[in-house]
Amino acid sequence: MCVSLFSALVNSEKTCRPEPAFGSSKVTASEAEKSISGNLCRCTGYRPIADVCKSFAADVDMEDLGLNSFWKKDAKLNKLPFYDSKQINTYPEFLKKESESTAVLNYQDKTWYSPVSVEELGSLLESISDENGMTVKLVAGNTGTGYYQETEYYNKYIDLRCIPELSEIKKAGPHIEIGATVSISKLIMALKDEKSDIVFKKIASHLEKIASESIRNVASIGGNLVMAQRKNFPSDIATVLLAVNSKVTIFKGVIKETLTLEEFLENPALDSRNVLLSVFIPCLKPTENGYSKNTKTKLLFETYRASPRPLGNALAYLNAAFSAEVCNVDDGVVINRIQLAFGSFGVKHAIRASTVENYLVGKKSSVDLISEAVKLIRVAISPENGTSDPAYRSSLAVSFLFDFLMSIVDPGIGSRLTIDDCERTTLLSPAKQVIESSHEHSPVGEPVIKSGAAIQASGEAVFVDDIPSPLNCLHGAFIYSTKPLARVKSIKLKCEKDVNSVVTFQDIPKGGDNIGAINSFGIDPLFSSELTQCAGQRIAFAVAETQKNADMAAETAVVDYDIEDVEPPILTVEQAVEKSSFFEVPSFLTPSQVGDFSKGMAESDHQIHSAEIKLPSQYYFYMESQTALAVPDEDNCMVVYSSSQVPELVQRVISRCLNIPEHNVRVITRRVGGGFGGKAIKAMPVAAACALAAYKLRRPVRTYVNRKTDMILAGGRHPMKINYTIGFKSNGKITALHLDVLINAGMSIDVSPIIPWNFVGSLKKYNFGALSFDIKLCKTNHSSKSAMRAPGEVQGSYIAEAIIEHVATHLSLDVGLVREMNFHNYDSLKLFYGNSAGDPLEYTLPTIWDKLMKSSNFDTRVEMVNKFNKNNIWRKKGISRIPILQNVSLSATPGRVSILQDGSVVVRGEGFKGRGGAPAPSKFSVSSVIYVRFVYDFVGIYVFDPPVL
Repeated sequence: MCVSLFSALVNSEKTCRPEPAFGSSKVTASEAEKSISGNLCRCTGYRPIADVCKSFAADVDMEDLGLNSFWKKDAKLNKLPFYDSKQINTYPEFLKKESESTAVLNYQDKTWYSPVSVEELGSLLESISDENGMTVKLVAGNTGTGYYQETEYYNKYIDLRCIPELSEIKKAGPHIEIGATVSISKLIMALKDEKSDIVFKKIASHLEKIASESIRNVASIGGNLVMAQRKNFPSDIATVLLAVNSKVTIFKGVIKETLTLEEFLENPALDSRNVLLSVFIPCLKPTENGYSKNTKTKLLFETYRASPRPLGNALAYLNAAFSAEVCNVDDGVVINRIQLAFGSFGVKHAIRASTVENYLVGKKSSVDLISEAVKLIRVAISPENGTSDPAYRSSLAVSFLFDFLMSIVDPGIGSRLTIDDCERTTLLSPAKQVIESSHEHSPVGEPVIKSGAAIQASGEAVFVDDIPSPLNCLHGAFIYSTKPLARVKSIKLKCEKDVNSVVTFQDIPKGGDNIGAINSFGIDPLFSSELTQCAGQRIAFAVAETQKNADMAAETAVVDYDIEDVEPPILTVEQAVEKSSFFEVPSFLTPSQVGDFSKGMAESDHQIHSAEIKLPSQYYFYMESQTALAVPDEDNCMVVYSSSQVPELVQRVISRCLNIPEHNVRVITRRVGGGFGGKAIKAMPVAAACALAAYKLRRPVRTYVNRKTDMILAGGRHPMKINYTIGFKSNGKITALHLDVLINAGMSIDVSPIIPWNFVGSLKKYNFGALSFDIKLCKTNHSSKSAMRAPGEVQGSYIAEAIIEHVATHLSLDVGLVREMNFHNYDSLKLFYGNSAGDPLEYTLPTIWDKLMKSSNFDTRVEMVNKFNKNNIWRKKGISRIPILQNVSLSATPGRVSILQDGSVVVRGEGFKGRGGAPAPSKFSVSSVIYVRFVYDFVGIYVFDPPVL
């Protein structure tokens, strides 16, 4: 994020904007916020980060930012660090020239070429083609490796960036020619410079929604199109350019060939001997109001994109671009020409909806015409089997086409009226954080800066992967099963470069256990013995001299399976029920039912039977992947650096696996780069595998699990299938609820027995009258699911809200009223939660609910939403409020406070925060005159030593 903001600051200095106020920059608030789009922050959140970025802008009011929440009186610019653009250091020009050197680089059997002309490139490709078995890669921005992970090296690399013809943008008659190595960012700027061409302006606007700015600065236009053609990359660029009849030039040996983009995409995959040289975009310049001077024709052009995030690193569910030429006649508008391009919906590449185009051309626009076109588009845009969310993608195609055609039929209704309408701008994200504190018990309760904030923000904080590798250190990578239930006969490595060993369960020392994780409910094996229990189960640990070679060995490993006489795997919760494959839930974790369900149903005025909800799994997505470093120590000891939320259990697992005493194992966890529960059970086998390999080889072994492997091994949140039956009164008061819940726990028990208890505890936040349920913990041949940020509670709260909204919809009542109707009073709270309900005065939800209603002006905002929806046919807004009721449990843990000789203080305690950074007990506060050092230390287990506060 810092680098992205720096780039925005540097680029702003190149503009002709007026000089800003002293201490500010030329960057705008919008540019500052947009610069960090696409970056992830799972802990701090975007609001404070965006506020800091916008504080550099001259067009922002400091009082509008959330920064002044922490200032005692008022927000002033001089309270922020001074910014001086003259002190910015950028990439030196002489190094840029040096990087354009034509030198040929050789390393072992790999060669890097940098030709400076198309002719030299042709000669180079021709000479290489004569060498049998040579693999060649053409390189420009090379950002494709972030999407398509490479497991093998190429023999020849050819850098195209030094060829001037490929890096130029020039006008050539009625079109603009873009060299293949031109970056996306450079193209955006060039298109924006064509201010009179609204089509170019809209193309540029769409391209700004692709990837993040740091990627666009490097990624090339040609590389993007070649990935779309060769590897079926879901390219927005291909879709947008397809709608404006773009062409490309291909270099084949000594011959240049020009193709339409449609022909290029449909041709066989381009090999490395054929090069995309340039792209031609026609200049479609409408005059004022979109009409041609000599005819009554009008040009329309629009692009569309739906993705998980509107800006930044998110591939589209569907992208589209439409262009049309229409003319006015006496009784309507006739479509003379139309091009409809769709992409990223589960087909090999962007396509034209030619059947729909042919149907529309020559016809007069009408609602009936749109209705028929919508029917045709449903057939034309049909995702291939296996595409995720196929129905949603098809519905998007219908919505986009309807939006475009409706603007032709009735410009007063269409959301985009004409081609020269103003672009919809993304609003800045405003927010305010108000911190109220009492000085009565000062300094307790005062907001304090996190102790490790400065070193984390600056990058100085040392995580496990930042620790320098010890001498003779090896690196490991997991080989995992690709079959859900099969015998492993053998493992063969296709790539054995620098591979030192392949560690399996057979390498566990005599007396040691095949154990990778442990908790109160059972153990999880480190490696499968002979029979794999799920796709993604660990089979072996490939150890090599470098992490890349270890990953390559693991990725290309060939595992020979045998499924003869093996029962079919259990892949669904329904199959688990058929085969009675369940885990047992201990009695003390079995939730209690409430009231008489039959009586509650008899009292109801309305009933809904067997409604079904399916909840999928969820990946942790911690910023730091699973990682560990194991170093053999003297006297049969092992020192392990682990990114773990439960280092004391890591110690126990390694001890049992290696058959050595626990006091011989020292596990050190300085900080964790994000956990969310994924660094608890799932971090143990990573550390254990490194320790086992280090024990066997008597050399340090470390690993940083790549993201693909981590996602396969992680397990994640528990998927569920819920069927519910509910009875309720006409006023929305629920009288009875029954749920049948099937929880997919995976192959091993992990912490799954806590899920039913947490699920029901969160579900009971409403007074359902009578509550009954049948919850089954299903054992399947999937990776074991584990604790993840509010395990079971997220699902329980979601189901409770889904039921409330179902009732409100059924009765056509406001959902907020139905929520209030089913709030607990203290008596019902006591019935549902027992002793956890506490005292009557401690139940404050209704009071907080009413207070929030007033402080947020909720009723006024509802009126504004209703007014907006009434005046807008297609665009809608909404507002909602959702209560949370949390059953808080406390566990006693030891702590110790030591006052040292110099007056500094050490606080020792058991605890760990999984959101990243060094764990710190948030409830410890001391006077500012005392220096405090927090140290977490289980003797012989792990040591935390965060810096002085």
